[in-house]
Amino acid sequence: MESLAGSGAGYRAPLLAVVVGVLAYANSIANGFAYDDNHIIAGNEDIQHLERLASTVLDPYWPNSYGRELGLWRPVTTLVYGLQWALWDGDAAGFHAVNVLLHGFAAGLVVVLLGYLMLRQAALTAGLLFAVHPVHTEAVANVVGMAEILAANLYLWACIVAARVRGRMRPGTLLGVLSLYLLATLAKEHAITLPGAVLLLDCSRRDVRLTRVGGYLAERGPLHAALAAVAGLVLAGRAAVLDGVVSPLSPLGAEVLASGDVPRVWTILGSWPVVLRLLFMPLDLSADYAPGVITLAYRWTPESVLGVSTGLVAVAVAWTTWRTGPMKPRRLVPRSAGFGILWFIITFLPVSNLPFLTGVLLAERTLYLPSVGFCAAAGWMIVGLRRERPRVGNALMAAILLMFFCRTVGRNPVWSDNATVFSTLIREHPESGRAQWLLGDLYFAQQRDRQGLAAYRRAIGLLGGSYPLLSEVGRRLNAAGHERAGEHVLRSAWEQHPELGLAPALLAILYDRQERWQLAEEAARAALDTDPTNALHAHILARSLQAQGRSPEAIEARRTVIRLGETHPQQSRWLEELERKASEH
Repeated sequence: MESLAGSGAGYRAPLLAVVVGVLAYANSIANGFAYDDNHIIAGNEDIQHLERLASTVLDPYWPNSYGRELGLWRPVTTLVYGLQWALWDGDAAGFHAVNVLLHGFAAGLVVVLLGYLMLRQAALTAGLLFAVHPVHTEAVANVVGMAEILAANLYLWACIVAARVRGRMRPGTLLGVLSLYLLATLAKEHAITLPGAVLLLDCSRRDVRLTRVGGYLAERGPLHAALAAVAGLVLAGRAAVLDGVVSPLSPLGAEVLASGDVPRVWTILGSWPVVLRLLFMPLDLSADYAPGVITLAYRWTPESVLGVSTGLVAVAVAWTTWRTGPMKPRRLVPRSAGFGILWFIITFLPVSNLPFLTGVLLAERTLYLPSVGFCAAAGWMIVGLRRERPRVGNALMAAILLMFFCRTVGRNPVWSDNATVFSTLIREHPESGRAQWLLGDLYFAQQRDRQGLAAYRRAIGLLGGSYPLLSEVGRRLNAAGHERAGEHVLRSAWEQHPELGLAPALLAILYDRQERWQLAEEAARAALDTDPTNALHAHILARSLQAQGRSPEAIEARRTVIRLGETHPQQSRWLEELERKASEH
């Protein structure tokens, strides 16, 4: 940190931001595994054995049968999870401590980076706001939020190196930036926006004119060309692992947005006022922003009109302040506000659902890196007020930091375990479709099937034919003995998304147990089409073919099971029996 802080930010300012960030989130170290932690870390055996960890580099981020459909590949984050599991022996406290320290370091990096662009007091103010902002609780207090924090640290570090060298980079420095960029993008995919951030940093300190584009390209062209090459490499890797660059699944409960029949811009614009509220007044937080919390819009609504209005105002402010002159470390320049707005736009765009649909309509964790722009603009405004009215400015700054700090400390324990997360969501946002889904799970766990079915019906009414919802509800119903209802829900999911494999995989298991062999064969073949490496699906296919008297096909299917790594002696005995009967016939 000391070597990086050689700008106008000094050494003490970044260190203060680090300490405040750690203190604000220190009580989250007592949390356990919660929510997605249980699927991605605690329940993921591949990362819990060092000898199997290397193979996860070529696996999707989500370790389940539709991990590819979720469209996430974060090998660096997955490797760090595995190394931490070995280091802490599965103790959640170690994971949380790393998250807290990484967040504190990120706050320090914010001060260092902005110290190259702004007055020292403004950079420190921005770093302190970032350190205590309650919107970061999901990213810091939930273990899997490390993807956001790790990527942000690498991203900010790369920006600092780029900001220190204003002209052509030496090969060693260039290699360092490229390495940070590669690691950041493989930690969390939205880091692919780094070239835009580097361009913004360069332009913020220059008198931008079209006549000077040639000179800029002569200096920074090699850097941008190299960054583009790294981005292309990452996209090619995603395509190879995930069979595509972006996810084919739409946000939970928002399948209508992927149909093209309803312009998704109405819904997305309607979510922008929520984003602004989370940044300016983050008192009402939620673990979920699925339909119910965010309204699906089928026409222009007051929320979408407000969203587009605030967007236009933000662009107007950015344009107006940008024309006031380059940013300088020793001056309080209005362009700082424009820089903050443009930083937010660049880093928020990949998760905004505008260029393509992501897995969620909105999530607090996705605001982690974009909030750097908000804090930069807020830091400039507060320091400007302190210069004009010192008492008012100091009082406002102290009040904001204290309010944010207390809200963060109070919010951190919500992420302590599943029961706390779910009960808080159900209590605070019962209108959420996911809340009703979780309520149904809770009722079935308590063997209160009637209430569970009612909650599932409400969830499906709010979220519609969401593939993850229908698949999970079908699995739960089958496990609880409601096999007819479970089959109906899973068939509905399969019909809506025949290209996905989870629903037919669950149906294959159901039909195999019921000895409905023709249906089991159909479902097993569909599951194998999406995941040809799954030995269980091949096993069910072999059983169903054998039960139908189709020995040659059953032999080939049984050989496939063994070829896929199922080496239990019983597999060989079944194969020998099939071959013996076939030869006798």
